[in-house]
Amino acid sequence: MITRFTDIFNSLKALGKTYKESEKVMKILRSLPSKWHTKVTAIEEAKDLTKLPMEELIGSLMTYEINLVKKLQKGEDKKKKSITLKTTTKEEEDVEEEKPK
Repeated sequence: MITRFTDIFNSLKALGKTYKESEKVMKILRSLPSKWHTKVTAIEEAKDLTKLPMEELIGSLMTYEINLVKKLQKGEDKKKKSITLKTTTKEEEDVEEEKPK
């Protein structure tokens, strides 16, 4: 994801359009999917976005992504656990008693 943004910003720079560091940070935060909303809010409240370097933002987002993947894997592992029911059947034999003659 970050390489995609870097490629876009580099291409725009080659065309003569430059962005301030703070503008890049804001564009990245706005483009994140909704499941990242809590992290975006936390970053916006905790950091001064006008002074936040891209490297620090990228590091924070990558850490969050790693933790998110771990949580999803733990959830899948819990779902995979299943209960097995072992059944046995017992057949009764029909035994005819011999009648005395």
